[in-house]
Amino acid sequence: MPPSKYIRPTHSRPPPIPPLLQPQPPLAPLLPPVHVVDLMTDAGSAMFGAVWRSKEAKLVECPALSDSRPQYKTTYDVEPHAELVGFDDSGWEMVPPTDLGGKRGGGMVSFFWFRTTLTIPANAAGFDTAGAKTVLHITVDDYAEIWVNGEMPRASGRPSPAAIQGFNMPNRLVLGNNLVSPGDKFEIAVFAINGPISVAPANFLWFREAKVEFFR
Repeated sequence: MPPSKYIRPTHSRPPPIPPLLQPQPPLAPLLPPVHVVDLMTDAGSAMFGAVWRSKEAKLVECPALSDSRPQYKTTYDVEPHAELVGFDDSGWEMVPPTDLGGKRGGGMVSFFWFRTTLTIPANAAGFDTAGAKTVLHITVDDYAEIWVNGEMPRASGRPSPAAIQGFNMPNRLVLGNNLVSPGDKFEIAVFAINGPISVAPANFLWFREAKVEFFR
């Protein structure tokens, strides 16, 4: 089960599974979807019961890992850790779906969390969802990392749809165990990143796309 509480590591540790033995995350089809719902509309988000909330994330200084070289006394972490299952975002700003494209953050090196829960409806604007392959398609300007039910689908050295895909590139995540059923719930946390980080842009963070794609 994904953790529901964040514990900052104090010592380096290897991954629980050797990188080359990690299972490949399912990849979204390259064929055109048979049905699409735009989550950046009031009707589209309402169809999935989605209420969007957002909060700026900060880099905070913290102690270096205990087995760091002696000259390294401190390092940095992100706060809050809103990827956690059941994270309490009730005090965050509500974002109307039509304002997901609104520019947020102060520009330059900037990070922002967006959270919502998607509930698969039995019928999505005339489309019967039962047994459909369902893909969450999100493009953030400039980069995004996406957590689904407390996990970021990724594998070292392989295509990993929830990790940064490239500059202004879409993240396309297959939801569920390849197929969905009406009533399935997916807790979504999007970590938006302004970049390139080493050339901090005089720009902001916003969604270019947020939609659900269905395939048969």
